[in-house]
Amino acid sequence: MTLIRTDMQIILNGQAKSLDRQTSLSNLLDLLNLNPDTMAAEINGRIIEPDRYSLQELRNDDRVELIRFVGGG
Repeated sequence: MTLIRTDMQIILNGQAKSLDRQTSLSNLLDLLNLNPDTMAAEINGRIIEPDRYSLQELRNDDRVELIRFVGGG
């Protein structure tokens, strides 16, 4: 019998994070209660365009950097 591993590990802003299943960048933002309209995202050193968040699948050991835009003046 082969066990199927359903969790995966990513590095999120320099910290290890375990996810219970493979997911998209958009789903990760939802999980973290972050508004995608106020976020910039990079995966493994590559900037991800906001219109690609729902298409961008995360993989085990991905390095994800999320930056929130802050307005001010």
